[in-house]
Amino acid sequence: MNPSTTTTNAEFELSNDSIPPYSIVIVRLLQSVIYDEDRKLWNLLITYQHQIRQHFAVIGVELHLNEQEGFAFLSQPDEIDTEPNQAARLVRRMPLSYEVTLLCVILREALEEFDVRNTESRKLFVTNQDLKERIELFFKDKADKIRLLQRFDSYINTVANLGFLKEVKVRGFDDELKTYEVMRVIKAKVNNDILEQIREKMQSEKMKPKTK
Repeated sequence: MNPSTTTTNAEFELSNDSIPPYSIVIVRLLQSVIYDEDRKLWNLLITYQHQIRQHFAVIGVELHLNEQEGFAFLSQPDEIDTEPNQAARLVRRMPLSYEVTLLCVILREALEEFDVRNTESRKLFVTNQDLKERIELFFKDKADKIRLLQRFDSYINTVANLGFLKEVKVRGFDDELKTYEVMRVIKAKVNNDILEQIREKMQSEKMKPKTK
């Protein structure tokens, strides 16, 4: 037997033993939001939340855990983009178009309305037709409305990629009608302060004269 091979295997086994039981939670948080529907991951997260917070705090990343709403995600402070000595940004940020921002506001408000009316379920489902009817109200100009409808599916896909919508397969007679679950993490990522800021910004944009 080759001694060097034996040593390498021993080192490999030792490194495996040193992997913490919550490592899978760390990896998943770096990829996406964790919901309490995934019971195995959620239970690990709750059990080891202190260790997980410490792990991310070292690199300037914060764990947001909402046990009542049943979700957890990562964020980094805005200062990372301006301070030269800060850690690199791990949590990606992407600029949103007016239409996508408006959809986020509509979803956030719809979830708020749902929570007021409904106490038995945490799940709100909407269709692409529901969202289309809501967003059309903000576009009075016919040309603007035509452009909106032409690109509407891409706006929906962008919101889904942000993690705020999840398509649900529902059998029906209309192939163009799609059903989505509104993901509750939008309540944290678009909180009341951010919602008000967005509304003010959208209002100011709306008041600007259009350039021909």
